[in-house]
Amino acid sequence: MTSSHRRARARSSGFGVRGVLVIGGALAVLLAVLIGWFTLAPGRMGRAEAAEATARAEALLKADNATGARDLAAEAVRGDPDNENAHIVLARALLALQDGVGAEGEIQRAVDAGYDAAAVPQWRAEAWILQGKTDKAPAEADKAPQKLRPYGLRIRARALTATGDYAGAQNALDQALHLAPDDAGVWTEIARFRFAAGDLLGAAEASDRAVKLAPGSVDALVVRGEVVRSQYGLVAALPWFEQALKRDPARHAALIEYAATLGDAGRAVDALAATRRALAARPGSPQALYLQAVIAARAGSFDLARSILDKTGGAIDELPGAMLLGGTLDLEKGDYEQAIEKLTDLVGMQPMNITARKLLAVALLRTDRARNAIDMLSPVVARADADSYALTLAARGFERIGDRDSAARFLDRAAFPATGEATAFSADDSTATLAADAARRPSDPAATLPLIRALIAGGDRAGALARAQDIAARNPGAAGAQVVLGDMLMLLGRPADAAAAYRRAADLRFDEPTLLRLVDALDRAGRREDAANALALFLSQNPVSIPALRLSAHWQLAAGDYDAAIDSLEDIRARIGDGDAVLNAELAAAYAGAGETGTAVDFGEAAYGLAPANPAVVDAYGWALFRGGDKDGALELLQKAVILAPRHPGLRWHLAQVYAALGRKAEAKQHAQAALADPGFTDRAAAQAMANG
Repeated sequence: MTSSHRRARARSSGFGVRGVLVIGGALAVLLAVLIGWFTLAPGRMGRAEAAEATARAEALLKADNATGARDLAAEAVRGDPDNENAHIVLARALLALQDGVGAEGEIQRAVDAGYDAAAVPQWRAEAWILQGKTDKAPAEADKAPQKLRPYGLRIRARALTATGDYAGAQNALDQALHLAPDDAGVWTEIARFRFAAGDLLGAAEASDRAVKLAPGSVDALVVRGEVVRSQYGLVAALPWFEQALKRDPARHAALIEYAATLGDAGRAVDALAATRRALAARPGSPQALYLQAVIAARAGSFDLARSILDKTGGAIDELPGAMLLGGTLDLEKGDYEQAIEKLTDLVGMQPMNITARKLLAVALLRTDRARNAIDMLSPVVARADADSYALTLAARGFERIGDRDSAARFLDRAAFPATGEATAFSADDSTATLAADAARRPSDPAATLPLIRALIAGGDRAGALARAQDIAARNPGAAGAQVVLGDMLMLLGRPADAAAAYRRAADLRFDEPTLLRLVDALDRAGRREDAANALALFLSQNPVSIPALRLSAHWQLAAGDYDAAIDSLEDIRARIGDGDAVLNAELAAAYAGAGETGTAVDFGEAAYGLAPANPAVVDAYGWALFRGGDKDGALELLQKAVILAPRHPGLRWHLAQVYAALGRKAEAKQHAQAALADPGFTDRAAAQAMANG
């Protein structure tokens, strides 16, 4: 062997020895790290530490911090997989966090580890309910041990409520209350049941009792927040959800309700932050993603809303809100067939959802199915209070099928500045059939309402009123029953009595439809101040309600408070855009009243371009021109407005003033007298002076 070969082999042998030493040292270090991780890592505690962690987890659970309890119990389970108590505490924490699948698994592991199988049926039943397995949950809940019997009855009631067996659920809750009259969990379940059944007064009483018995109960606080939101408004509900989140900052259910309430109250940034917290607590949460999609859609970011909604993976596609949002996004993108499919399903679920019907009609019109669109709009445009958009859609449908007369009739209605009183959808079945159904279920509003509609349609208003009074008396805690009575009283021309019924409804559920009815009844009863107070209270709780803001702005304009009206109207415009003719017309009137005639003319022109046949729009544009000095242009427009609506005293009075400014006294007197002929006309002194001049 040559010397060079020997040196090469020596180098090779030296590398091998050093390599083995290096690799061996690395393995030793790795082994030491692994031993240290297994012995020192927090998730790998010994049996004694696991038992202590289990006790602390149970204390957190009793303090209603289910998230903390879950995390600590999970550590205990990892440290001692045979600790049956750790498994059951983890299962209970998962139930509180509404993880039915995880809870069922931990219950079984607890039993396998030695936990008494006879002690778990009520928890297993609750886990099944969370998974939607409501059919076998009641029987399992009935197996609860005696000391947990109230708990089992609560779960039985929850399952029966989900299947629509309200009588059975009520019976179970009555038994639970008898066994545990001061159990906050029982009262929370009662509140949840009554809320689902529409007994808002009973829900309010039960939820109030629950939070008094257990001020730190997250479930009780969340249910109380939901009830308060319905009863008093969005802003009033927020502190209840915030209080729940102080107890358990990562509680998903509380975060979702909090985010939804913030979003509806116009606090989009805060709502988005709450949805992110919900996603951190439950990655991929469909509810949180849906709320983020709604926030994006409200901001006009439709592509973003669509991409976020897609991330839900169809988990919430069957929920009405998701169906409406999905249909809207499909319509905006031009995917009309998809929009039609979703919105058709939604209308099938909610036949009286007017928004869904209008959106579906748009999609049908854009796919050349005009007759289907007309049919979809038929129950909407048959109402005296049909809005101009629905009427215009119906007119376009009739134009498409060549029925020009019907199209013109609906366009005339759409152009008129005021709508009629609200009415109910007509009934499909005969009065005799509906009466028989109502007789079988005398205390069920759902059975009586169709009968009331049928009686109204048949001209039997006295019979309809008697039925409405009966159902309101039988259901004093149901807002809908009080609203039906109020509607009947309004139909009979008794606004003061109707206002009392609407007030009772508002005490139970202070939402937009109830507010608008209450304000209208009070106003018609000559109680404008009370109506204004009710409106102000509603806006304090629901600051971004467009119908309430529009009504407030309308009253500010009528009262001559032009600066306030401008602020309100501009706020609305920032939210809904520039495509509303009536909004532009009111802005024109407000700016004209404030002396900003250039801006008034611009808004008047924009309104006229959108709705040249609407007399209120024509009047607003003409009056803006008049205030800006263009008397001839104003005269032409105001004459047109009066031709379109000859019996409107306000239009007559504006035209009278233009005639007077042009020196045409005879015409001015004529129109002033026409305005005075209406007893509702308010500017009587000035008009009287002109008429006598």
